[in-house]
Amino acid sequence: MAAMDAPPRALISVYDKTGVVEFAAGLVELDWELIASGGTARVLGAAGLPVVDAADYTGSPVMLGHRVVTLHPRIHGGILADRDDPDHRADLEANGIDPIDLVVVNLYPFEASPGIETIDIGGPAMVRAAAKNHAHVGVVVDPVDYQAVLDELRSEVRLPASTRLRLARKAFAHSAAYEAAIAGWFDAGDESDEPGLPGVIRLELERAQTLRYGENPHQQGARYRTRGTPGFFDGVTQHGGPVPSYLNLMDAAAAWRLAHDLGGGPAAVIVKHANPCGAAVAEDLATAYSRAFDCDARSAFGGVVAVNTVIDEATADAMVAAAQSDVVIAPGYADGVIERLAARRANTRLLEATGGATSEADWELRTLGPGDDFLVQTPRRLEADPAGWQVATVRQPTDGQRADAAFAWRVCAHTSSNAIVLARDGTAWGIGAGQQNRVEAGQLAATKAAGRAAGGACASDGFYPFADGIHAAADAGAAVVVQPGGSVNDAAVIAAADERGVAMLFTGERQFRH
Repeated sequence: MAAMDAPPRALISVYDKTGVVEFAAGLVELDWELIASGGTARVLGAAGLPVVDAADYTGSPVMLGHRVVTLHPRIHGGILADRDDPDHRADLEANGIDPIDLVVVNLYPFEASPGIETIDIGGPAMVRAAAKNHAHVGVVVDPVDYQAVLDELRSEVRLPASTRLRLARKAFAHSAAYEAAIAGWFDAGDESDEPGLPGVIRLELERAQTLRYGENPHQQGARYRTRGTPGFFDGVTQHGGPVPSYLNLMDAAAAWRLAHDLGGGPAAVIVKHANPCGAAVAEDLATAYSRAFDCDARSAFGGVVAVNTVIDEATADAMVAAAQSDVVIAPGYADGVIERLAARRANTRLLEATGGATSEADWELRTLGPGDDFLVQTPRRLEADPAGWQVATVRQPTDGQRADAAFAWRVCAHTSSNAIVLARDGTAWGIGAGQQNRVEAGQLAATKAAGRAAGGACASDGFYPFADGIHAAADAGAAVVVQPGGSVNDAAVIAAADERGVAMLFTGERQFRH
């Protein structure tokens, strides 16, 4: 016979048993009765806790190799009953079902070990039932919540409605992410799907960091990550300075990617408004940073600095002597460097990132303005091998000019289109970004380079449609031009390069960035 005034009752069925014995012991101390499924019941029993096995509770044996354990009216009736409904109470009494007040469940580890046998059935059913009936039942799906739940039960006897609602929301999110992972696994094995991009993208994001505001003060801003998966910035430690802003994180990510895309030597990059205003590689980091700063010292003020190696004292000295940076992001800092930078640059956010370059996703997504439209593409990568680039001109580039061209091409690929980069000896001396035409992008790059790239390389992210861009590159002193090629006017462009005595390389790939 069901007893509505019986001691509170908890059903516990967990795959991840972290902290479950301590949690269950806390419930017993509060005079709760425990029901648990087979494996959980054995663990709790071995700890000396009074617990009823679910099979004994329902009177039905475990069946089908543990596929059917908790799928029983005595369990689901106890979870789902609306205790304010007289008919529900009558059904419980007529069928000898006791109410269940707390459901503690976590699921088979499908994401870690995907397969048919790790698709949980009973667990999600109990989670969803308890979350649906949160007006009367608490549901816990995350061991991190055990202590808070115990603390509230010690003071409130029964979980407050606000806590039950919070836990229910978390439970439904947990179940949704679990089902999405299963659906994604099936999608991956669907041979009828088109290659490259999936037919359906299931994306669940959780807020990881609240920011001061968005791009502008009237916009709210936050960093989100894929639910249950640490993001790149979760592995970043801040050692000094104010809380990062929306744009700080955007520019730090852009600078970090470029710094780790410039080869194996020490590299330094300075980014302003998502575009590099300085980039250099050198034998030592202090020199690389100084050259990167000298590329465009005016724009570097308030910029974001990224380096690909530990910041030593010499580099710190160079940074202190240069203009204020909003952010410095590095894989590490030598002893005493953080304190030195923090003392001289109190408003600089000093970030330490682990794990090298940011990981590459299977696809990139961005919103298409207001509404529910999105653009999705496979990731941007530099696929073309400089060793295989086509020499389109009579003049052949020297080894040094090829190296300049490869460096300029990489910087150009990280710069907003239309983009032109003038570089020499591992330094981008002139960067023209985000222009509506390629000639003016080249003129802007030439103005910033001020002759410092003469004899080096000019990179263009898209092909030159007319010969005027080649003349602008030659006027800036470029000895070699690197561009995708593929214009209907390639013949005229090549002829202009031959006329000016400039070598030209075709990469065969475009690198637009918007």
